[in-house]
Amino acid sequence: MLVTEISTHPTTDPAATGPASPTSPAGDAELVAAAVAAAGRGMTDRETVAEVVTLCAVAGEHLLVVGPPGTAKSEAVRRVAGQFGGRYFEYLLGRFTEPNELFGPVDLRQLREGRVEFETAGMLPEADVAFLDEVFLGSTAVLNTLLGLLNERVFRRGRTVLASPLRVCVGAANHLPDDPALAAFADRFLARVFVEPVADARLEELLEEGRRPAPAQAGPGGPAGLLAAVDRLASAARTCDLDEVTPLVAAALRRLRGAGVPVSDRRAVRSQKLVAAAAVLDGRSTASARDLWVLPLIAPTADTQALARDTLADLIEKAANRSLVHAADELSRSTAARAERIARTGTALLAEHRGLPAGRDSRLRLEAALREIDAGFDPADLPVALAGIRAELVAAVAPS
Repeated sequence: MLVTEISTHPTTDPAATGPASPTSPAGDAELVAAAVAAAGRGMTDRETVAEVVTLCAVAGEHLLVVGPPGTAKSEAVRRVAGQFGGRYFEYLLGRFTEPNELFGPVDLRQLREGRVEFETAGMLPEADVAFLDEVFLGSTAVLNTLLGLLNERVFRRGRTVLASPLRVCVGAANHLPDDPALAAFADRFLARVFVEPVADARLEELLEEGRRPAPAQAGPGGPAGLLAAVDRLASAARTCDLDEVTPLVAAALRRLRGAGVPVSDRRAVRSQKLVAAAAVLDGRSTASARDLWVLPLIAPTADTQALARDTLADLIEKAANRSLVHAADELSRSTAARAERIARTGTALLAEHRGLPAGRDSRLRLEAALREIDAGFDPADLPVALAGIRAELVAAVAPS
């Protein structure tokens, strides 16, 4: 995959809200943030999955999503891929899945001439984004071939050697495997997201959102496709300045190991790619403590991820991200990240409220956003931007 190299320039203030040039890394981050927000509309409590898919696509790493059946794991990935454009491959693996179902059949024309080559058009080796459900149920032949593809982005089978354009592969499972033989394969998925069914308190929201049509998707290679912006951000992430944040990352990794969170050397080194991706998605070319919220993602289980978040609480207390507001909030629980998320949500709700036809009312959702602001922030400490949104929310819910 050829990626155009671009120069990167840091923004002066990570909290700045002014518009960025669409050709700059900050401009690309705004485009991608808008696409991810569009993907998340109509899904309840799955915005983090959509955002971490995007983070991993920019980092060049893979994601494992673990949760019970029926929790919209595939839908979240499908919507992000639809916003990106490009080629998308999805498959449900089983014990009897044959390698040619994923990688393509033998080319019979070449076989007649004594050469074993494979037809990969429309299959996983030529996908830009891939989703593999029940990924740990694949046979040894499937997983061994997949292992090389995920690790090297090169498909090798028979005489076929193909450089894969794969930006991110998302594997899904109902639970983590108990078989130690699968440990090496599972380790190729650097980031982990654990999902549960939507909480009872949000069932009305789930039902309402479920009635909405899915967002429009970008066509493969079409002008609305975001893959070019993702690739430019990935290029910027590879040149992101990590010198300032390296001592903090090292200190965080020591804490995680000391707390009993298993972090291999490989995962420790690759965690820097998530930090760099978070920085460029926040519009910066230099990583800082603001980007350390990604580190709990490398913890292998739901329990160790919660432990990682608690262990690193003081290091990630100021973490936030303007593009990935839900993921940064969920993984850091910081005041700054919560303010970013509520501000983004409130702005979107107000815009939707203004555009509603007569007879439709979004008052309940506006009131819920207002309650969250009042419950989470002391009036004296309310950020200026959030104070303005609160004032608009109050005006919107006031009796006419």
